[in-house]
Amino acid sequence: MDNSVLNTRPNSPWRFSVAPMMDWTDRHCRAFHRTMSRRARLYTEMVTTGAIIHGPRERLLGFDAAEHPVAVQLGGSEPAALAHCARICEDYGYHEINLNCGCPSDRVQNGAFGACLMREPALVGECVSAMKAVVKIPVTLKCRIGVDDQEPHEALWAMTRSVVDAGVDALVVHARKAWLKGLSPKENRDVPPLDYPLVHQLKREWPDLPTAINGGVSTIEQALEQLSHLDGVMVGRAAYHEPGLLLQVDPELFGEPAPVATQFDALESYLPYIEAQLEQGVRLSDITRHMLGLFTGMPGARAWRRHLATEAVKRGAGIEVVRDGVAHVRRPNMGEAA
Repeated sequence: MDNSVLNTRPNSPWRFSVAPMMDWTDRHCRAFHRTMSRRARLYTEMVTTGAIIHGPRERLLGFDAAEHPVAVQLGGSEPAALAHCARICEDYGYHEINLNCGCPSDRVQNGAFGACLMREPALVGECVSAMKAVVKIPVTLKCRIGVDDQEPHEALWAMTRSVVDAGVDALVVHARKAWLKGLSPKENRDVPPLDYPLVHQLKREWPDLPTAINGGVSTIEQALEQLSHLDGVMVGRAAYHEPGLLLQVDPELFGEPAPVATQFDALESYLPYIEAQLEQGVRLSDITRHMLGLFTGMPGARAWRRHLATEAVKRGAGIEVVRDGVAHVRRPNMGEAA
């Protein structure tokens, strides 16, 4: 480990986080990820203001205390509605309110929020200001470097100036454009090229603004490289598909021991949570779908995935499905490749 990197911004709340991902980072996923890192900042899926105001609030916002530190990501573009929802989220116990200005899905385009807001930096500033006025916890922004035909430097600088003037506490930049016309949401995660130097330049021009980067980072080594320029790194699909990555976060990025030594230990520590959720009527498959990649690269990983995929969905599936599944996995160097 490069101790010079470790010592740059070791106490930044945004030093390492798992990205908010629709349909993925629900409360079961976050509780699972927390077994492997005490320090990673975890985010909810994006929750719209309309859903919070009119929908099943507890189902949308409830979380287990073990998930802390956890942040909520809001989707919306009306300052008063966002302020109202920010107060509700603070009362729920979240550590941070994050405004989504980067999601390119049809849903957010139709609702005129998400990545569409890259075109309206003044409105985003009003949204941030309205939330800052009513909560004590940090209010942050996650954005792209631009959308469609915007010039990235111009678009990102305009957005940054607006939210800094509004008192934003931190900025997370997905270092790609979003193409709202011509690319699907899935393609928008990979096709537009990454521009890390632009985000590094942003940090140099706003040195006092805590700035984290998102996009294309899939290893701790890559995270450390970004941390030589920035305050934080946000990792998405890599942390979801290969959650064992999180076992490296505390020792490599914070100089602290991981809460458990191995994926097997993480699973064992997660079993009481699974049992408690099953007792409350949660379906096993709603929990285990987040665990399929836990043993990636180990002998038996394929059998583990197949077992959960076929058995956890059955009516009445219980904790024994998980215990039977882990029996397929051998510890490293104890058999054929996965």
